Amino acid sequence: MPGIEVVAESPPAMDDTVRGYEPYGAALELFYDRGPEVLLSGPAGTGKSRACLEKLFLLAEQYPGMRGLIARKTRRSITESALVTWEEKVVPPNHPCLRGATRNNRASYKFPNKSEIIVGGLDDPIKIRSTEYDVVYVQEAIECDEDDWEELSGRLRNGKMPYEQIIADTNPSHPRHWLKKRCDAGKCHLIESRHEDNPMVWDRRGKRFTTAGKRYIDKLDALTGVRKLRLRKGLWVQAEGIVYDDWDPSKNLITMAQAKDQYRFDPAKCKSYWDIDFGYTNPFCWQWWLEDPDGRLLLYKEIYHTRRLVETHCETIRELTKPFSKPLAVICDHDAEGRATVEKKLGVVTTAAIKGDNFGIQEVASRLKPAADNRPRLLVNRDCLVEVDAALAEAKKPTCSTEEIEAWSWDTGHGMKKGDRPVKKDDHGMDGMRYLVGWRDRENNEGVWTNTKPTAKDHQASPSLGMPKEW
Repeated sequence: MPGIEVVAESPPAMDDTVRGYEPYGAALELFYDRGPEVLLSGPAGTGKSRACLEKLFLLAEQYPGMRGLIARKTRRSITESALVTWEEKVVPPNHPCLRGATRNNRASYKFPNKSEIIVGGLDDPIKIRSTEYDVVYVQEAIECDEDDWEELSGRLRNGKMPYEQIIADTNPSHPRHWLKKRCDAGKCHLIESRHEDNPMVWDRRGKRFTTAGKRYIDKLDALTGVRKLRLRKGLWVQAEGIVYDDWDPSKNLITMAQAKDQYRFDPAKCKSYWDIDFGYTNPFCWQWWLEDPDGRLLLYKEIYHTRRLVETHCETIRELTKPFSKPLAVICDHDAEGRATVEKKLGVVTTAAIKGDNFGIQEVASRLKPAADNRPRLLVNRDCLVEVDAALAEAKKPTCSTEEIEAWSWDTGHGMKKGDRPVKKDDHGMDGMRYLVGWRDRENNEGVWTNTKPTAKDHQASPSLGMPKEW
C-alpha cells in the first residue's frame, strides 16, 4: 500500500513455560466483556480465534473446576484450526493440560486445578450437548445454525464462574445471516475486529504494518468482489447479482450424520455420479455425488486442488471409492488428455459436459430451493473436502465449492445483463456442479447411462431418469 511504512519484526523472547500475549482493540474488549453472548467479527487475519482461545485459557486458569468447550460445526474441522492455535500459540509449551492424546484424538484438556476444556463438533450432539459448561467458544460461527447456538447457550450452567458466556468468532457472511440478525436485535454483542488489533500484522508503536503484515494485506488487497469486502474490509455483504441467491448454508450445508438421519444418503447403497473440471494452475475439481431414493443429490466428497497431475488425483479417487460401485456417470470438462487418463486409471467411461454458459444453472437453482416438504433437493456435506490446498488458502482464494457459491455472480460488464452469463472466475466447482446436475435433470431424461446398467429396481426408484435406448 503506497505511503505506508513497513517495520521488520523479530519474535518476542520467551522461555519454555510462558507464551507472550497482550490483547488490543477488539480482543481487549472481548476480555472485559461478561455478557451472555459475544461475537468477534472481522476480516481475515485480525487475531479473532487467538483472542477467544486466550480468554478461554485465562478463565480455565483463574476459576478452579471451570468447564469450557471449544466447538465448531464438525469435529474434523477443529483439529487443524482451533487446536493448532490452542496448542502452538496459547497454551504454554510444558503445561500439564497438553499431556495425553494427540490433537486428532483429543477429547479434552485437563488442568491441575480441575478445570477442563472439552473439544467437540456439533455433529456429535450426544457427546457435546450432554455436558454443562461455564464458557463455550464457537469457531467460525457462521457455519452453525441458530438451533446449534441456542442449544449450546442452554448448556451454560456449570456454576464455577461469576458469569456464563458463549463467545464466537467469524469472518462476515451475507447481511441476512441469522447471526448478524441476532446481533442487530441486541441478543448478541458484536465486536468488530480489525487488522490493527493483531500485533503480528500491525506495529502499534510505529503505526505501520509489520513486514509479515504487509505481505498478508497485499494478498487481501488482491482479492475482488464480495470476498475482498468480507475478508479485507470485514463487511457483511451479499454479492451483487449472485447466481444462486437461494443458497442457504443453514439448509443446504449438512453433516453426514444429518445426511443419514434426516435423509437416506448412504454411499454403499445410493446411486452415485462424478463430475470433473480439469485444472493444474487453476484447481482440479472432482465431485462425488450421491442420490437418495427420493432423488435428492448430495455432494459427498470433493477434491479441489492445484499443481497436481490428473494421474495423481486418480490415485486419490481410487482410494476413496475403492469399496464402492462405479458411478453411473462421469461428466467431464472437454480435456481429451485428462479424460483419457481418468478412463485408463479408474476404469470408467467419461461423458463430455455440455458447456454452454448457462447450461445446468437453472437445474441447480431449482434444486437449492426448498421442495414441498420444506427441504432442498441439493445438499453439500460440510466435510466433503478431501484436503485443503494450502496454496489456495494462503492466497485467500476459494478452497472448495462452497466458498465459490456465495460469491459467484452474473457478469454485468460490457453491456451484459443479469442472467446472460456468470463471471468466469472462481467457478471450478460451480462448473462441475452445473454440468452434473444439468446432465442428471435434463439430458439424462433420454436415458444416457454410461458406466452401470440400472436394474428394474433402480428404474422404479427414480423413473425420471428413464431407461437406456441401447447399450
